[in-house]
Amino acid sequence: MPCDALRNVQGGIPDPLKTHRGDRCSSKNPCSWLLWALAEPLNGQVLMVLNMDNNCSATSFDMELCAEKLKSVGVQVAADRWRRLIQDAVLKPEVRRYMFYNSRAFQIAIAVVFYVSLWTNIYSTVQLCSFGRYWEASVLVTLAAVAVTIVVILVMDRRQRKINMNTDVRLAAVNEIFIKHGLILGITDALDGAHNILQLWFVHFSPERCLQSLSAHITDMQRTRESGLRHSLDQLCVVMEEVVRPDPGREEEASCEESPLLSSGVNLNKEPVTCNELLHLVPEGPPEVMAQQLLVIFSGCYVRLLVTGQLPRAMAGGHMEHSSVPCLCQFIEITTLNTHQSWFMGR
Repeated sequence: MPCDALRNVQGGIPDPLKTHRGDRCSSKNPCSWLLWALAEPLNGQVLMVLNMDNNCSATSFDMELCAEKLKSVGVQVAADRWRRLIQDAVLKPEVRRYMFYNSRAFQIAIAVVFYVSLWTNIYSTVQLCSFGRYWEASVLVTLAAVAVTIVVILVMDRRQRKINMNTDVRLAAVNEIFIKHGLILGITDALDGAHNILQLWFVHFSPERCLQSLSAHITDMQRTRESGLRHSLDQLCVVMEEVVRPDPGREEEASCEESPLLSSGVNLNKEPVTCNELLHLVPEGPPEVMAQQLLVIFSGCYVRLLVTGQLPRAMAGGHMEHSSVPCLCQFIEITTLNTHQSWFMGR
């Protein structure tokens, strides 16, 4: 499990979670693993982890226990509000299926099937040649299949390091509420035997200094590299399917003209006409508003990479005390506002 000791995610910060740990999540107890820092938390400190067995559609996160723990640390948020947002974000059946098909377990299975299929195809092709009868040919086929499979695994690993619209960005609405209380949320998956476990992470993060720094950086880019800023932000977009609503007068006229002379008794339900609309996640506005929107959008991706130890190297002058990883505003500047590199992954 990736939470075992968190692989020193805090970069030297004394982590009370390692010595004050609750019951570990298992397939029989999928929602019981809660971690709480007893001292004053620092930026990047994991406060709580909720677990859920993704193999069983009947399971869910223990929201009642989560609400009690949030109240115990002074986070006063209407429970009905964030419960609904989490339900819409990650607990819908289609989202859970997507997360399963993008889980580590499924990727391992795909890698194994890919290796076997590739080895079989290459070996069958080599057998058609004269040198394919020697044992050296089998060794070369194995090495080639292993090399190509490793490349595929590395590509999938690199893909996992990018922001994912279907999971990370879906948590933006929840993070917009919790970031005001010094919390940001992210979701990961882990293996527990044959079970795929979803983990919802609650991480302490005070956004004030990141908001000021990111606002200043956006202001500077608007003054010196406005086209580069717009190019970077234009990549942060989603395609929304909208139902085309015709004009009521024309619809009534069309329905009269198209009505049959004789009633057939059959009610044909026409599917609604839809069109795709491009929605920019960070529209033009004051630097403070744009910075706030970026912090909210990237919070889920930041937490996911933080707890799995996949964040890039930190730059000097960050807001993560005694840590070797970048703060949230540095992460956004490195991965998004850098015009030479894009980390955004759409559908």
